[in-house]
Amino acid sequence: MLTNTLIELLKIEYPLVQAPMAGGVTTSKLVAEVSNAGGLGMIGAGYLNPHQAREQIRETKQLTANPFGINLFVPEEFDVMDGEVNSANQALKPIRHQLNLPPKEGFEFPDAANVQEAFADHIQVVIEEKVPICSFTFGIPSEDVIADLKRHDVFLIGIATTVEEAIENEKAGMDAVVVQGSEAGGHRGSFMDGNQEKLIGLMSLIPQVVDEVSIPVIAAGGIMDGRGLMASICLGANGVQMGTAFMTCQESGAHETHKAAILNAHEDQTVLTRAFSGKWARGIENRFISEMKRHERFLPDFPVQNVLTKDIRKGSAGQKTPEFMSLWSGQSPRLAKRQTAKELIQTVMEDVKRISSNF
Repeated sequence: MLTNTLIELLKIEYPLVQAPMAGGVTTSKLVAEVSNAGGLGMIGAGYLNPHQAREQIRETKQLTANPFGINLFVPEEFDVMDGEVNSANQALKPIRHQLNLPPKEGFEFPDAANVQEAFADHIQVVIEEKVPICSFTFGIPSEDVIADLKRHDVFLIGIATTVEEAIENEKAGMDAVVVQGSEAGGHRGSFMDGNQEKLIGLMSLIPQVVDEVSIPVIAAGGIMDGRGLMASICLGANGVQMGTAFMTCQESGAHETHKAAILNAHEDQTVLTRAFSGKWARGIENRFISEMKRHERFLPDFPVQNVLTKDIRKGSAGQKTPEFMSLWSGQSPRLAKRQTAKELIQTVMEDVKRISSNF
């Protein structure tokens, strides 16, 4: 039905990638079901340690013989500044009170050297477990890491939110690039200075990137069905990456409260916030986002703010209240459905067939 370079390179049936959503959403079952149905399942390993990543890779291999991939967060420099941490923690106290959570002190923040070491260990896990595809978020790995992965025939995918970032991915040796429009749910994949606020819509971004790079382009941001896939293909993309559509699938590990929030949301209810993690991300607006808005610009960067809010996010989920959870979602929540991953992929490809027949 659709054949192109990306399908051949990834050895998949359909040009459809399941977004590697970190935080437990991309369960082994979800990843495997996507790959079994002809798409590319992706493990979101951003918050997993190397041992956990290895375990999930092995578990996924038991569920599918088809190709699947893994996504890693590229380590960034960060500082833990006591004044900034204390100020942010003070701003979070009223929210902890609303959730009946105890005051939180004495946070354990990641050590930058340990983060770098863990990333190196992740790379070794990818190589040792022979994962065929590896994508990266929040930056581009070093030349040495890229060379090491390429020596072991790992297909590399970068992410870009601007044309400049896409060009940098190609220069660095990425084999394909995901172009993330401003409609996308979850964290912005920006990594060049200031670009987290350069909100370019996907339909504008795709053709501009396609004109500047020669590697395959994968479109991401608000795509939920075959219409979005076909629109992306028409603009020059080789495939699409879908996140929110898979988040409400049965196999997704997203909290049921999160799934319900997406299924009941409208397109004008998602906003960008950095209040949860210190990085800009799109999610459904709730009390946490609105109450933290005035503090937002002065909050610590990722991963410090992410550590500060962990107990709040966990407590809110435990109490099944969506008001203080990070309800990541793209701008097309009205198109989300409760279904299996297989049903989603089948429906998308049926849409493609119907649309194609009209030309």
